[in-house]
Amino acid sequence: MHSIQIVFQEGRGTLAHKDYIGVGLIGTGFARKTQIPGFRACEGARVVAIASAHRKNAEAAAREFDIGYFTDDWRTLIARDDVDLVSIVTPPVTHLEMTIASLEAGKAVLCEKPMAMNSDETNAMLKRATETGTLALIDHEMRFLPGRRMMREMLINGEIGRVYHAKLLFRADSRANTTRGWDWWSDKEAGGGALGAIGSHAVDAFRWLLGTEVSQVFCHLATHVGQRTQKQTSKTKPVTTDDEANLNLQFANSELTNGATGTISLSVVESGRPEHRLEIFGSRGALMLDSDKLWHSSTGTGEWQAVEVKQSELTAGVSDNDWSRAFAMFAKEIIKALRDGATTVEGAATFHDGHQTQLVLDGARRSNETGCLEEV
Repeated sequence: MHSIQIVFQEGRGTLAHKDYIGVGLIGTGFARKTQIPGFRACEGARVVAIASAHRKNAEAAAREFDIGYFTDDWRTLIARDDVDLVSIVTPPVTHLEMTIASLEAGKAVLCEKPMAMNSDETNAMLKRATETGTLALIDHEMRFLPGRRMMREMLINGEIGRVYHAKLLFRADSRANTTRGWDWWSDKEAGGGALGAIGSHAVDAFRWLLGTEVSQVFCHLATHVGQRTQKQTSKTKPVTTDDEANLNLQFANSELTNGATGTISLSVVESGRPEHRLEIFGSRGALMLDSDKLWHSSTGTGEWQAVEVKQSELTAGVSDNDWSRAFAMFAKEIIKALRDGATTVEGAATFHDGHQTQLVLDGARRSNETGCLEEV
């Protein structure tokens, strides 16, 4: 594994003396649509560099957002003195090398989900982050939506009693079009597929909301669009990733759970109205998030009542969706933490969280292969 060898300097995490926190982003997909606008809206932050494997993409993003430095070599971005935070917004297969290099260069890291390709890689990333002591987070920005935070608060306060069951449904048709070209999302070796991209969010949501771990998982993965055309060659190529994932979970016992179970249903090839719904059922009632709208039902009433939740802010120039709204709030907390010299952000997903989620994803893939319930 190639990495930049730069000695980590004690106390580098304290950046309060700086006029601004310099942000460098690797990747121009989600980064360009959501992260760059999110960081640009943060007081005390400046996006100073962007990298992409395709130089023209990096240059286009730099021109669009007036970013002073662009490159097709992410290593040069990490080595820059004006970069304090590296945001890694690339396919999972690249996360390990980029993260280790960033940490060894003394940079704070925000890594996209899923954290890496497998738990061996996430464990190595966690170990290095622990050794350097720098801020290292996973981009589970959905934790910062007001509705989710209210749901967690109500669960902790015992609003629905002991939790029996949790459900998450994600339905979209973003990859239903068979003429959509083959890309890294179609490639198992690059870390593509619905289980990693959406399933990591689902598992993290359950772990965070319920304050417990997944102890067992049963999973079935499906690939409905089995061939896609490569843009460069116009030849078809097999899709080796899943576009549908269904999981049954057993949760470890905790203050909120005792014998609790969970189900996750994910598809990116289902037409109709997109849905992102999270439901938790307990001994005294239930809570439901439909997008970020929160509902409560008391046992025996047979109906849902809306829970008032303050609307989150939307950064100018981005699409109005849960991810954009959540990241805008998350970015502000990251920049504040770095300016304060903190190595954590309250409520954010740490590398430990990313590793624990990866253990569940690994178990899910084993279950799909064996057809058996797998221990996590």
